[in-house]
Amino acid sequence: MSKYERKSPRIVAELLDEISSGKRRPGEQFLTIAQLAEKYDVSPNTASGVIKQLKTLGALSGKTGGKTWVRVPPVPAKRDTQRYLEEKARAALVDAGERGAFGVSEYDTGVTIGSLHHNGVRVDVVEPPEDVAAVLRLGPGERVRRVIYERRHQEHAGLSRSTSYVPYELIKDNPDLLNSELLANWPGGMMHELRTVGIEAGEIVDHVSVTVPTAEESHDYDIPPGVPLIHIRKVTFDITGRPVEVADIPLPGDRVELIFRTPLPRWAE
Repeated sequence: MSKYERKSPRIVAELLDEISSGKRRPGEQFLTIAQLAEKYDVSPNTASGVIKQLKTLGALSGKTGGKTWVRVPPVPAKRDTQRYLEEKARAALVDAGERGAFGVSEYDTGVTIGSLHHNGVRVDVVEPPEDVAAVLRLGPGERVRRVIYERRHQEHAGLSRSTSYVPYELIKDNPDLLNSELLANWPGGMMHELRTVGIEAGEIVDHVSVTVPTAEESHDYDIPPGVPLIHIRKVTFDITGRPVEVADIPLPGDRVELIFRTPLPRWAE
């Protein structure tokens, strides 16, 4: 082991202490490889290894070869299927003028996080991906309203994103459902959106899978090396069993708790 390699643990420990003590603030741009090498009198390879270790430990963020930042701690999130029951109740109360009766989850995907630094909504009408078309039972040429919700709780924090697909034919008669500004602050969530066009949600099915994040996903969601990405595909059915919405919700595995509740019927007396 070279003298430079022997320095790595001490450098990592010193920098971790600076970050944990607040000397280096979350979101602050970190030293470049060249600056780190000069500061600690080590080779660029050793400096690069130190940065890689700090990223693995969740202390730094940034693309390989690009700028590096002191990581903004992610906000713990919970996804509780109990929210769906509240959302359906809220959908009726909104029509009754009681908009403040329930808190609004993260665009009613079932995820609740803290306050937002940035949020945005993009709406368009497109041909759906093949897998979405299959779930929604759409034929060739049929389109969907796609809504992409993005939010970030602090500058330089990881992005949260979810994508909703609804058959365009179901909602085309309500132009409000194609307005991104209105959808960003819609008071009653997806179930109320459907209610405005005469559709009652009857069942929601969550499909859960886990993958290794791509380099792009790791950057966008600020996922440290070795942390999986949880994928939720939420499918909403109306009371006749017809699929009326598909939502794709990626969730980094280091900050989310999934809570599933299953009401059980009582045995007959």
